Amino acid sequence: MTTSIPRPTFHETGVSVDAIRSRFPALDRVHNGLPVAYFDGPGGTQVPRDVVDAMADYLYHHNANTHWVYPTSLETDAALMAAREAVADFLGADASEISFGANMTTITFHLARALAREWGPGDEVVVTELDHHANVAPWRAVEKERGVTVRSVPVRTEDGTLDWDALVRAVTPRTRLLAIGAASNAVGTITDVTAAARLAHAAGARVLVDAVHYAPHALVDVRRLDCDFLACSAYKFYGPHVGILYGKHDLLEALDVPKLVPAPDTAPERMETGTQNHEGMVGAGAAVDFLASLGGGEGGTRRERLAHTFAALHLEASALVARLWEGLGAIRGVRLYGPPPGAARTPTVSFTVDGHHSGEIAIALAERGVFASNGDFYATTVVERLGHGEDGLVRAGCACYTTADEVERLIDGVRAAAKG
Repeated sequence: MTTSIPRPTFHETGVSVDAIRSRFPALDRVHNGLPVAYFDGPGGTQVPRDVVDAMADYLYHHNANTHWVYPTSLETDAALMAAREAVADFLGADASEISFGANMTTITFHLARALAREWGPGDEVVVTELDHHANVAPWRAVEKERGVTVRSVPVRTEDGTLDWDALVRAVTPRTRLLAIGAASNAVGTITDVTAAARLAHAAGARVLVDAVHYAPHALVDVRRLDCDFLACSAYKFYGPHVGILYGKHDLLEALDVPKLVPAPDTAPERMETGTQNHEGMVGAGAAVDFLASLGGGEGGTRRERLAHTFAALHLEASALVARLWEGLGAIRGVRLYGPPPGAARTPTVSFTVDGHHSGEIAIALAERGVFASNGDFYATTVVERLGHGEDGLVRAGCACYTTADEVERLIDGVRAAAKG
């Protein structure tokens, strides 16, 4: 017996889930005679037509390099500034604090190199076991190259949350940076990074927040978080493959960042090495505008419309993840990881099925047109700590286009695979 899930409407705008889905051409895909249900959003969401059209328009009609005096170059400068302004609204920042790069991983290695030029033996960086390794490996490289010490805060395996007491002990006057994730891409845990930032700043340390998995599900406010740096990826919130770095303006201006002497030396462009992915930057801005379009039409500021969107998305996702957790939990042999519904979490559920490798389950689901990812998702340490370093987890993430019927299809598919 299945439980009916209400499909909340975005009442502020009258936009329904069906109307949202109509903007995603990928949702027309059929596999094995069945419409595809995409639960792979934590690894990269599908892209609405609005975003692709904006990127195509830039490439077809405005494509040029920056800072020259002819029309297409001036148009490119304006388009990239518009993208910075859109992403700044998305993060609660100023456009002068938004830079772009290939991806969060590359950006973090770049930032680590700049920060570490002032560090040496006796200095410490604190990371966590809950994090994606893009927020761990750059600091391990710094440990090797500069002789700093990296301290890792353990995860509580019983509920997938951070051991807060251990975090408090790890942050000391020797700490130069706390690198911490706002949400776990492996088990969905949301960590109180505002409190973590207060802890780190009290010790004189800087704070880098990995918001890659958090930003698609909760509206980021860098002023409230009071982080010094924050990184996210547009392809996790309906945009193209481009990474984003927020940094407090004064810090971006002061960093000893690797750069070419003739290149711009003012924030935020001084963080961007070489010619950027212009169409990707334009697409990132368009992804923000897509989200804002769901939350208030033309009324209100873009930030206000984003706030309405995220409030509505949260209500819908909460219902979906509650049913997903309940339905999967009722299947014999299924083990769920991370905080339960109602706790601080994203709508991403990871699980295993006794006696089956995670890849077997993902293949069985794909045969039914349900696309879900499996493995360690580069959050290697937390998956190992959960006892699944060899076989990994199956991960199902709900996005703005996920329906109640798709959740039931996933549950039915896991139930059938568990019996096999």
